Amino acid sequence: MKSRFFLASALLLAGCQITENSQQETVATNQESAGTTQNNKNEVPGNTPASATATLAPAAEQLIPPPAPVISPQEQDDVWQRIALQLQLDTPNNKQINYYRNWYLKHPGHLTIVASRAEPFLYHITEAVEKRGMPLELALLPIVESSFDQFAYSHGRAAGLWQIIPGTGRQFGLEQNWWYDGRRDVVQSTEAALDLLAYLNRRFDGNWLHALAAYNTGEGRVFRAIRANKKAGKPTDFWSLDLPRETSGYVPKLLAVADIIKNQRKYGVDVPFIANEPAVQTVDPKTQMDLAMAAKYAGLSLSELKALNPAYNQWATAPDNQTHLLLPADKVDTFNQAFENSGRQGMKVIRYQIQTGDSLSVLAKKHHTTVDLIQRANKISGSGIRAGKHILIPVALNGENAFPSLTSQVRSQAKHGGGYRTIYKVESGDSLWTIAKKQNVSIKELMKWNGLKKSATLRVGQKLNVWKTSKNGGVIRTVYYEVRSGDNLSVIADKFKVKLADVIKWNQLNNQKYLKPGQKLKLYVDVTKVSV
Repeated sequence: MKSRFFLASALLLAGCQITENSQQETVATNQESAGTTQNNKNEVPGNTPASATATLAPAAEQLIPPPAPVISPQEQDDVWQRIALQLQLDTPNNKQINYYRNWYLKHPGHLTIVASRAEPFLYHITEAVEKRGMPLELALLPIVESSFDQFAYSHGRAAGLWQIIPGTGRQFGLEQNWWYDGRRDVVQSTEAALDLLAYLNRRFDGNWLHALAAYNTGEGRVFRAIRANKKAGKPTDFWSLDLPRETSGYVPKLLAVADIIKNQRKYGVDVPFIANEPAVQTVDPKTQMDLAMAAKYAGLSLSELKALNPAYNQWATAPDNQTHLLLPADKVDTFNQAFENSGRQGMKVIRYQIQTGDSLSVLAKKHHTTVDLIQRANKISGSGIRAGKHILIPVALNGENAFPSLTSQVRSQAKHGGGYRTIYKVESGDSLWTIAKKQNVSIKELMKWNGLKKSATLRVGQKLNVWKTSKNGGVIRTVYYEVRSGDNLSVIADKFKVKLADVIKWNQLNNQKYLKPGQKLKLYVDVTKVSV
């Protein structure tokens, strides 16, 4: 019985001790966590009231930080980051990708230029790719295709951001006529390019690398390369195919760009910020509109309007169908209000009294318009007109060609790459004044282009830079054309809508009778004249 009594007493004392120790540990833990509770001087450690312990517990819970909110790609501030978070294609570690990645990293200025050009359009392109559930690498494809130059034009006659050739453009619904080239319409060409890429992806059973290669070189050539590898018992992945040199570098270049966009911090690159919000918006007045008039309504310069609407070849939108305009989002209301206030006037029309010898073609040429426009304005279908009668003639708002003065145009072209540089060799008796007059430029421009002072002495044989532009306000791009078997100078000049004499002069071919296949020719092409 005593043993039972002693055992019970021992258990009771042990229980008290355990409780006391437990209370001491709880207080100590809470005091360390809260860091602000002070012990009452009269309290004995280990005897803290339960209510005090209960008060301290929530303070410890409050120290646990709430989970950080997850920001979706669409909620990012920077559209580059929106793209980076959705890149899907693998980036293998191989020599080709490393080469192009290193090139971009060594030329960060190139990505800065690209970002500047992409700013009005990248959000729209990203949205279009997302809506189709395609890899966001495709939103970066214009970097590889055209460096986001909306007026880009290639030796293969590919045009626009997506570098679409004429036949493919028509196949995918892009109209090309005297007024308009849908391959340079940013909105329309984006849909056409994505339609083509979706088609190619289906043709290659969901293999995006094969589809991208086919976008560059044609599906037939990629299929032939795949069949050849199968026949030889070789792998048929993109990296194993025997493709043209340009195509073999095309896909690695895109993957290298995507890798840099995704890992800017890792590579120490800072691609200029582009806001993840609509920069432009489409409006459609449903009438043919003088571009200078549209620019005036929107509060833009003509060059700003044309940069957003590179598809229009002439001084106005097209008579039918293609009457839409891309405007900065913050200028749409301004445009709509001014357009309504003008009575929805889209063209400037003059009332002309027909003179003896006039014809519709003569009047169209004289006023820089078309016979079709004059017929439409006067609701006539034939070509007969009578002297003494009056006729309405739609004309450009800014006079001769609706484009800025030559001086400002040259400055703009030189700044933005819309012109081309030629070399003038100083002759005996030349001065800045005589050279400026010969080249139809100003003395101030000559001085600026060549870093000369007005008092500079010229030497015979000295070479001076002279920037040239299209006289009708077109957009000039340099094209390097590789001569093919059967080519001759006349055929090449006709294909690119340039003068034969200019081709000879640009390439110093005066004493060269024959062209050789593979020979490279430099051409200065007005991209607004090669749509048809």
